[in-house]
Amino acid sequence: MREDTRTRIQEIALRLFTEQGYEATSLREIAEELGVTKAALYYHFKTKDDIVASLADLRVAEVEELLEWARTQPRSPETRREVVQRYAEALRRPRYMEVARFMERNQTALRDHPKIVRIREAMLELVNEMSDPDDPLPLRIGRSLSLFALHAGKWMPHEESVSEDEVLEASLEVALRLLEP
Repeated sequence: MREDTRTRIQEIALRLFTEQGYEATSLREIAEELGVTKAALYYHFKTKDDIVASLADLRVAEVEELLEWARTQPRSPETRREVVQRYAEALRRPRYMEVARFMERNQTALRDHPKIVRIREAMLELVNEMSDPDDPLPLRIGRSLSLFALHAGKWMPHEESVSEDEVLEASLEVALRLLEP
């Protein structure tokens, strides 16, 4: 039951933080939406920062796991393709994109949050694993953009007749093209 309440708090906080903004949302509002007292909310999370940290933990863990795997592989076209494909698979998880939208809409408020900083650092480290330092700059930029191309498809508006899976598959196709000249 404790995990259910914790998960419900995260869901409500994520929605409110995204809709209203991190700074404009209070713990009291989250507690009211959940139908509990602030004291009950404090049992699970003492601060809004604690909630953000819990939301970012999954993303940090996934990126760090992919980074650790990439570091054990040769820097080859096959490894780069696998990195992009694994990253694309992570983006298929609904919570992943919800957290990404929340972070995008609250960039200023979260700029210095330690977990958000760690996500940025891990992504930069992952980008660095995609190329050798002596690779030509345009190639390194293209490989970097391959990961971000996966996000771009999620952010661009598209017709209702196009499914999320179709958007991700098209984004993956573009991302894979960016890997090698």
